[in-house]
Amino acid sequence: MSVFDYKRRQSWPVRVGETVIGGDNPIRIQSMTNTSTMDTDASIAQTVRIALVGGEIVRLTAQGVREATNLANIHSGVRAAGVSVPLVADIHFNPKAAFEAARHVEKVRINPGNFVDPGRTFKHLDYTDEEYAAEIDRIAATFVPLLELCRENGTAIRIGVNHGSLSDRIMSRYGDTPAGMVESAMEFLRIAVANDFRDIVISIKASNTVVMVETVRRLVRAMDGEGMSFPLHLGVTEAGDGDDGRIKSAVGIGALLAHGIGDTIRVSLSEEPECEIPVARALADYITSRAGKGVALSGDYYPGYDPIAPGRRPSQQTAGIGGGATVVALEADKPDEALFCHLDADMPAGDLISSARKAEGKVLLLTTAHPDPVGAIEAAIHALTAAGVANPVAVRLSYDGSLTADDVILRASADFGALLMDGMADGISIQSGLLPAERIAALELDILQAARCRFTKTEFISCPGCGRTLFDLQSTVRAVKAAVSHLKGLKIAVMGCIVNGPGEMADADYGYVGAAAGKVSLYRGKQCLEMNIPAEEALDRLIEILKADGQWHDPE
Repeated sequence: MSVFDYKRRQSWPVRVGETVIGGDNPIRIQSMTNTSTMDTDASIAQTVRIALVGGEIVRLTAQGVREATNLANIHSGVRAAGVSVPLVADIHFNPKAAFEAARHVEKVRINPGNFVDPGRTFKHLDYTDEEYAAEIDRIAATFVPLLELCRENGTAIRIGVNHGSLSDRIMSRYGDTPAGMVESAMEFLRIAVANDFRDIVISIKASNTVVMVETVRRLVRAMDGEGMSFPLHLGVTEAGDGDDGRIKSAVGIGALLAHGIGDTIRVSLSEEPECEIPVARALADYITSRAGKGVALSGDYYPGYDPIAPGRRPSQQTAGIGGGATVVALEADKPDEALFCHLDADMPAGDLISSARKAEGKVLLLTTAHPDPVGAIEAAIHALTAAGVANPVAVRLSYDGSLTADDVILRASADFGALLMDGMADGISIQSGLLPAERIAALELDILQAARCRFTKTEFISCPGCGRTLFDLQSTVRAVKAAVSHLKGLKIAVMGCIVNGPGEMADADYGYVGAAAGKVSLYRGKQCLEMNIPAEEALDRLIEILKADGQWHDPE
């Protein structure tokens, strides 16, 4: 098989209750409750709803030992309802809660950024190599007993790294970078391997899709280099709601699934958790259906291509397209069609290159009917580039047949997300009779924004909510959107709590973060401007800050 043929990455199987993640098993679909973990009946009911729509794993937050202990009651209630879905405890800041939860549920998630290290304060810390090694020993002193307890109870572990909660220790040595996120995970994985514990799944997430995709790819390379094959949990944090949340999730998750990376996924939407399951299932099924279908794809990467952090393919600009210019959306931007030369990516490489050389000075518009459109298009573009063809390339993919409008949105986002993350397109074009022309044009721009190629509207970074959330997140997201969505180019974060808040909001311009019951803190980037203000005043105060910063204008 060539690098362009779809194939799943081989990983070690990890048993989580009756469900096995990784190995030859299907991609598992999961979600997380947004109920209080102390509300036993509500947590049981929501867990059952998630399972009934196809959720295979359900996570619940456990802020402290009290919540971790109550997981036993939730677990027994779920089983009494005839549902065998495994439960996962989500732990931050509190190792004692992890130890308690490991006795009651099938998997425990810990965050390396705050499991032993203190909460992030953005302070720079200087360590000698000896002092840094002592810090790793300190982590092992707490982590190894958890491994032993989990071994005794048959409990799996998720090492869950979030961009927004890297420790000051990691940040000081590696920076707020993909490399730092990878090392944060690898420190814990090395301890686990040294203690012969392999029942671990890893997640390494960010709200920025480019950071998320590059970091997961770097993690795979790092594990390969040290002989590790732990399964991977994929997700884009704080993706938002509605079509925006679905597009952003499909762009990031799809870019990795398209290359066989990922064993379990969660689509994090600021909606009821059962809404996440059909989206995740449709995405996983769409990508994995490519296995073993179509003509095998030949070829290799063009010289100098880096599949971890590829950057844009080099090209010569033609009529404002390519050559480093902003990626165009053909239906939205409507460039001169006379510039385009249609080539089918299913053509033999020699014929494709020959035809392209006759189209000097034109933009090449590639289409394909191959069952794996991402692999076919990328094989063609790499062959063209390796042969010295420097024309800009636009890609047009068609979505018709027995699909729904939601299918078109999800599939196009996944396909073009992969192509854009791989640096393969100077322009994108979606064709479908299932969406009106204006929606297709908007979808192209939405995909470009989700892939961080071009910003044409306000971007909202909002978490899905969980038992830590201390206000009505969904109605708050709707209210914030209604008030500020006309401020194009700004990134606004709405976060349920401080676990990832200030860190994930480092990628946002402004943030609205739950601080306590009925209280909100407002941020500009990482800087907290106002703390613990009443929730009913927070939106007006945010608008006042935007006005003072010169970022506000009235809606047209």
